[in-house]
This record gives sequence, structure tokens and C-alpha cells, in this order.
Amino acid sequence: MDNAQYFTQKLRQGDLCLGTCISFTDPTVTEALCTALDFVWIDMEHSAFSPDVVQGHIMATKGSRTTPIVRVPWNDPVLIKPVLDMGAAGIIAPQVRTAQEARELVAACLYPPQGIRGYGPRRPSNYGRDGGVEFCRRANEAIITIAQIEHIDAVRNLDEILKVPGLTSIVLGPNDLAGSMGHIGNARNPEVMRIIETIIRGAQSAKVPVGISGGDLQMLLEWVDLGVQWISIANDVTLMLQAADLAAAQMHARNRAATTAS
Repeated sequence: MDNAQYFTQKLRQGDLCLGTCISFTDPTVTEALCTALDFVWIDMEHSAFSPDVVQGHIMATKGSRTTPIVRVPWNDPVLIKPVLDMGAAGIIAPQVRTAQEARELVAACLYPPQGIRGYGPRRPSNYGRDGGVEFCRRANEAIITIAQIEHIDAVRNLDEILKVPGLTSIVLGPNDLAGSMGHIGNARNPEVMRIIETIIRGAQSAKVPVGISGGDLQMLLEWVDLGVQWISIANDVTLMLQAADLAAAQMHARNRAATTAS
């Protein structure tokens, strides 16, 4: 719960939160990145993650201030419940298109009477040592609920989605949004960019923080200028490849220069 509060407190203060999307199965990736990032986005939607792999990544954040947020494959309480019981600080639900679907996300993450989450918090309750009424109250207060806005239908319903009680934040999905608008593979299409700006302005008016994932550095800076408050700067694979490509290019350039000079 402390890790969740670090993230939400920064959002309330208007600070920029930075993270990465985790796709490697090895939890040492998360552990190594915790010293540099505010959150890790553990991706069950597009990665071959079994429950024990997800739990390993969540455990790797223990003792740090890095918030483990899990994107589940679908907005389904059957998928959300075990991830929360592993100790996830928050849930990203993909393809949320209506206010009703946003309400279902929130309900799946909260204990009764506010929600429908079943009771069985293994890790979050310190293996039963800290369970009970007070635990449920604190869990409901701390949990991070994030609806991913990545379809034009969600844009049409955005005002109502943003009004859903208990929704912590929204996160943009530019690529799928572009696809739903007939521009698959072209998230930088001017029409898509205009819609994204509309989403950000709407969320700002509703005082709901906005996140986004991916893009080059210039694009990410543009999102920040527009008011995006939390960003997955790149996934773990991309971070590795960027570092490798940069180091290799610099070494080859230096070697070519030395060879030419001789």
C-alpha cells in the first residue's frame, strides 16, 4: 500500500512520474530499475506472463518506492482479483469504452460495500498478519484504478468515464486509438493527435491525471507539455536496445575516425 501512496501522492502534487513497461520474465529487471523509476507497468496484456512471473515482478519492488502497476489482459474481475492478491498497487484495464466499464473496473478493485473484490489478500496482508476490517479500509483507499482510453468509443463517452467515483487515472493508448479511427500503425496522424489533445484537456478539466506509454523522447516531451502527468518512457526491451544501439554507434564511429586518421 505504501508504494501505491507514493505514486498517488506525486500525482496529487502535480509531479511528473516516470516508469517503464515490463515485458521480460526475469524479476531482476524490475529490481534493477526500481532505483531509477517511479513505477513499473507489468504487462499481462501483450507479454507471456504466468501468475508467478507477475508476482515475482511485484515482489521485486518491495523495499523501494517504485509502484507496481499491472495491466491485466481484460477488464474482468476474475483476472483482476488474483493480481491484487499478489500485491499489485494498481490495475490498468485495457479497452475501457464506457462509464459502466469504468465502474466495473473500480468495483473489481474494491472490497464491499464499495466494490465486489473477494477477500483473500495473501501478500498484501503480510500473509494474514495484517488482515481484517482495517486492512480492507486501507486497501480501498490506496488502490490505483486506471482505465485505458484507446478506442474512439471511449472518447465519445469520455466525460462520463471521467466522472466515475474511485477512478484514479486514465492512460492513453495511442496505437489502438489510431486503429479504431482507421489509422492503424500511424499514431502520429494529425486527426489522432487532435483527439489525444482533446482527451488530455477533458481529463484536466475533470482533474483526472493522464498517463501515456511509449514514443521517442521528443514525443514524450510534447505529451508532458500538453499535461500528461505520468509516462512509461519505453518498455524494458526498448531501453536495452537504445543503450546497445547508442554504445555500438559511438564505438564504431570512434573506430572509423581513428582508422581514417592513421
